[in-house]
Amino acid sequence: MPIYVYWGEDDFAIEKAVAVLRDRILDPLWTSFNYTAFPPDQPDAIIQALNQVMTPTFGAGGRLVWLINTTLCQQCPENVLGELQRTLAVIPEDAFLLLTSRNKPDERLKATKFLKQFAQEFREFPLIPPWKTELLVQAVNQAAQTVGVKLTPQTAELLAESIGNDTRLLYTEMEKLRLFTEGSNKPLDVKTVTQLVRNTTQNTLQLAAAIRTGDTAKALGIIADLMNASEPGLRIVATLIGQFRTWLWVKIMMEGGERNPQAIAKAAEIANPKRIYFLQQEVNSLSVQQLISSLPLLLELELSLKQGASETSILQTKVIELCQVCQRR
Repeated sequence: MPIYVYWGEDDFAIEKAVAVLRDRILDPLWTSFNYTAFPPDQPDAIIQALNQVMTPTFGAGGRLVWLINTTLCQQCPENVLGELQRTLAVIPEDAFLLLTSRNKPDERLKATKFLKQFAQEFREFPLIPPWKTELLVQAVNQAAQTVGVKLTPQTAELLAESIGNDTRLLYTEMEKLRLFTEGSNKPLDVKTVTQLVRNTTQNTLQLAAAIRTGDTAKALGIIADLMNASEPGLRIVATLIGQFRTWLWVKIMMEGGERNPQAIAKAAEIANPKRIYFLQQEVNSLSVQQLISSLPLLLELELSLKQGASETSILQTKVIELCQVCQRR
């Protein structure tokens, strides 16, 4: 059926998928007649979209109706559900209904089940967890291939460390690197990438390392650098939570007597078992209790940021508390 449902936190990836869909469906000469987007604050947007998608297509190409950031898969009144059930099965073959949302669809909802039944594509666009370095490197190599930039394994790893899971920033930096290397067939070297791409994610990992060693002064200095680089607080805390959870799993497995790197890697959701040796060295000076005590502080930090607390102030406060936890012997 000509129905597409896209959701997830990777806004840039969703935008790219929508652009591909739009280019494939619409005839450029008839776009103004056959393309309609309904923002979430528009009254009766869902009903209007369902009516619009049933309207015959004008001229060449198909019709695309887009419900932007819709809540249809989170809450659906009975009257809307009834209209949905009447419409989806009879949408014309040359008309397409697109729904996008940042939130995961509620699988228990009747509207979600009905959409899944009729959707041609029901697809999630998640952000890669900042601590899954292997997946980040894969994303960098894929972006480089798409844009037309040649990288070495070392430069791909450096870009993954520098950019993290910010897909929009990744493609922006790739375009910059493509322009810089235009006319050259040589892969980019580490020195060039270091000069052209600002490093924020790596600094967040350095922040995690400073907290782990209880180095308060260094941790606060890194916080200042991240704030000066306009790094979002929620992205910082996401990286910290992922890193501390990984350390906790590794430490629990170690204290449980597990020595097999593959088994530890599987429990900690680490793709490369070779990382386990280095992670074990990192957590040698910490106890399981210290790592457990760190997680509520990180969750409090995340909650405070989501509630609108001052980023610099709350980050500084919680980083000091975290360093104190890691200093206890």
